[in-house]
Amino acid sequence: MSEHYQPLSGIRVVEMSHMIMGPSCGMFLGFLGAEVIKVEPPEGDKTRHLTGMGKGFFPAFNRGKRSITLDLKSDAGRAALDELLKTADVFVENFRDETLAIMGFAPDVLRERFPRLIISSCKGFLTGPYENRTAMDEVVQMMTGMAYMTGPTGRPLRIGSSANDIMAGLFGALAVLGALLQRNKDGEGHALRVGLFENCLLLVSQHMVQYDIEGREAPPMPEREFSWPVYDIFETKEGRQLFVGAVTEGQWASLCDILKLDELKADPKLQNRMDQIHARDWTLPIVAKAIADRGFEELCGAFEPVGIPYSPINRPAQMYDDPHVNRPGGLFTSTHPGGITYRAPGLPFEADGKVPQPYGVDIPDIGDDTNEVLASLGFDEPKIAEASGLSGGKAV
Repeated sequence: MSEHYQPLSGIRVVEMSHMIMGPSCGMFLGFLGAEVIKVEPPEGDKTRHLTGMGKGFFPAFNRGKRSITLDLKSDAGRAALDELLKTADVFVENFRDETLAIMGFAPDVLRERFPRLIISSCKGFLTGPYENRTAMDEVVQMMTGMAYMTGPTGRPLRIGSSANDIMAGLFGALAVLGALLQRNKDGEGHALRVGLFENCLLLVSQHMVQYDIEGREAPPMPEREFSWPVYDIFETKEGRQLFVGAVTEGQWASLCDILKLDELKADPKLQNRMDQIHARDWTLPIVAKAIADRGFEELCGAFEPVGIPYSPINRPAQMYDDPHVNRPGGLFTSTHPGGITYRAPGLPFEADGKVPQPYGVDIPDIGDDTNEVLASLGFDEPKIAEASGLSGGKAV
């Protein structure tokens, strides 16, 4: 068995994107073994320089890539990209349609020029009335009802990560994998378009379907109608918050045993799940008081062996101390330009018992690989400088 799971070894991906959706698509392909060449403007991807909550965008979603700079405003830069795409299997981009067309790299043009090239276009919307609108993660969350479902009534809230961008990037990578398989059958490249809005729409589909079936809208999640007897956050003896679930009659019985709530377990009005759900208004205070009388560690130690769903309420920073996160392959250590190291997760699956292992997880500096990549295409030093605005592999 191979030491590493790299099914896309030998596949060259040229990625020309910024922020999260496009870069995550490229990174996912890289974690599966593809060579990913990131094309940046001479001054570098603007995402590199974000601060605040944007500080983690570039280092989180550009691990293991090569970086070249091209001045796509110049004929020389566009010609260099053209030569690079001749060697590529996949092109990932997230430019506006009209911008890409002006540069001469619209998908239909690329398909004609490079018949075997797979183009993954990461856009705000699929083809339709909104296709030319500007979209961002928060915009589509507001549009689709995701924000409405996340906050209480009158207070729509975006979810606490760039989950739409990341998941849309994942669909971009999934579409590429399908196109690579199809190319093995028909020998042709394919133009793919992935919509951020449509991705978010899929995430709220369960609420849409409930309405379509029942004719009534689900309330926001903080006010939701529960489908489980216990599915709530409680406080322990020390005042620590603990999420506890009991979603089956067996889990209800186990929870009652652990909390010594014999009267609830034996109550004839609480002998099936629907009865337990309908009684939440008076049973939950009893459960809450029993949990408040017990210690956090004691409860966790009792819940796990009998399969009670439970979790402390953690912050993202606490994940670095989590024993499961720190299992072999749980985190990759990357080096940022300047020597700073940081840890970040890889792909959330195993193959043959091992997590996918990319060729590298470090972050390239702006244009680190420009000279080497363009030289491999037959460019001499003057042509490299003309196409990229670089000197000695670095931006001027």
